Amino acid sequence: MREINFRQAIGEALDEEMARDPTVFILGEDVGKMGGLMGEIGGLYLKYGIDRVRDTPLSEAAILGAAIGSAITGLRPIARMRFADFLGVAWDEIMNQMTKMRYMFGGKIKMPLVMDALSGAGRRTAAQHSQSIEGMMMSIPGLKIVLPSNAYDVKGLLKTAIRDDNPVMFFEHKRIMWAGPKSEVPDEEYLIPFGQAAIKREGSDVTVVATAYMVTLALNAAEKLQEKGISLEIIDPRTIVPFDKETVLNSVKKTGRLVVFTEECQTGSFAAQVAAIVADEGFDYLDAPIKRVNAPDTPVPYGIILEDFWIPNEDKLIKAINELM
Repeated sequence: MREINFRQAIGEALDEEMARDPTVFILGEDVGKMGGLMGEIGGLYLKYGIDRVRDTPLSEAAILGAAIGSAITGLRPIARMRFADFLGVAWDEIMNQMTKMRYMFGGKIKMPLVMDALSGAGRRTAAQHSQSIEGMMMSIPGLKIVLPSNAYDVKGLLKTAIRDDNPVMFFEHKRIMWAGPKSEVPDEEYLIPFGQAAIKREGSDVTVVATAYMVTLALNAAEKLQEKGISLEIIDPRTIVPFDKETVLNSVKKTGRLVVFTEECQTGSFAAQVAAIVADEGFDYLDAPIKRVNAPDTPVPYGIILEDFWIPNEDKLIKAINELM
């Protein structure tokens, strides 16, 4: 089977869905002649024309406002917002419009809108271009949230997102976009259902729930700990709304220990929500306290040494696991 990278998988998903459905179109910053910030959109501008691959001004509120209007009138927009840090510029559109309109109209309208953005640190882009805000976003009712960790998943999940009749927040981690490993991706079409976690590695001693780039680091840590006789079960939720809690609870029932490994700041995080769910519904399965390995509650530093210290890493995960054993 062929192998492609994360960016290529995004481009394929967009191309296939635009070819399949003429109502699908892309709008956003640098999506046209530039082909996306990382070249992930490629030549779709030439293939589908400016009506379906539309460059916009650098205004998140305008991009999302236009996407909302087109979605409720029958189109399927993909609003490429670039840096997740600036979604706050379009907060009213997110908080009060696209996530509420279908509910407030009694289900009589659809909101088939994908909003994607780069998130995560590690690229020396400083405090305003490095944040992971999924915990903040998951508190908004009506919004589905996707965090793919590899090329296979990003293609299948993006195709599912585009076909969904509800708004979807699609996060793309910078380090996976820039230099993530290639994955085997079939030539034939496939979709990945939302709310279906992937067990990336089976184990018996500790359950590790990891998201986005942290999945790669968790798998690396598992290899190191295996040499010491500690077996990790690595779970990638793939979507955090909806969240596949059954897979996590079943794993904790087997291992008796849980570590949640995410790059977000700890307070108000997805990691905190996972810990709360397991404490509420799987407390009797636990043989040790739940551990969270996340970033500090501070802005992301710009300096190389400080940023590397700030980001959760394999060593911090291994330390937390050793404390549980």
